Amino acid sequence: MQKIEIPKELLNIQNPPKELFALGDISLLKKRKIAIVGSRKASFYAKEMTKKIANELSLRDVVVVSGGAMGIDASAHYGAFPNTIAILATSLDNLYPKINEKLLFDISKKGLLLSEYEIGAKITKYSFVLRNRLVVGLCDALIIAEADTDSGSLRSAKFAQSFNKPIYVLPHRLGESLGTLDLVKNDKAKTVFDIDEFCNIWGSKNVENSLNAKDEIIEFCKHNSDLNICLEKFGDKIYEYEIEGKIKILQMKVIVS
Repeated sequence: MQKIEIPKELLNIQNPPKELFALGDISLLKKRKIAIVGSRKASFYAKEMTKKIANELSLRDVVVVSGGAMGIDASAHYGAFPNTIAILATSLDNLYPKINEKLLFDISKKGLLLSEYEIGAKITKYSFVLRNRLVVGLCDALIIAEADTDSGSLRSAKFAQSFNKPIYVLPHRLGESLGTLDLVKNDKAKTVFDIDEFCNIWGSKNVENSLNAKDEIIEFCKHNSDLNICLEKFGDKIYEYEIEGKIKILQMKVIVS
């Protein structure tokens, strides 16, 4: 862990951090960055679209920034990995939430973890709100993938408005993600109808990166070895991958070959 200079993007926000600590590749701070946040209990559709957008941004050498939480945050990090930054509401010796501990550890090795808290700092409920201002403040734009009207992600939208950052949301079915629907109805956000078109705003796709793009099933199985979970997500594709020798199934566990 190292104490780093406060990035210029965070010096220009209200209530900038007094200190900033890092684990990982600090060169990611020099790249263009997009924040992606949303519900911890997100729909399968929202999580899959989040991973797709994050991956497409990463292929354009755009860093995806999120808060390391369950749901949309985790999907954003997985999709962009290792081209991703997680800003924690805890100190860097406390990888929280524990369900994402392996993901956050991997990000500390190949991506970047950031925190404004010294080792041993206690978590408070307000720490998560403060974390959100850094996620938004560090980036050129904010995507809210899914949020209900009482969602904490809408606090991120307020930060984006106060920082004059553009807000984008995903399209949803009627009756779903009412918080992002309200943002669109009130002209506070734009809807992403075409992922490639949106991602091309922020950079051109690197052909070499595209050819080396991660296999979604392989990447998922690396972090989720339970056979039942993998089958629930990908169905018979798991068995096809076993036949092709890409994975092995042993004692109800999926092992990447």
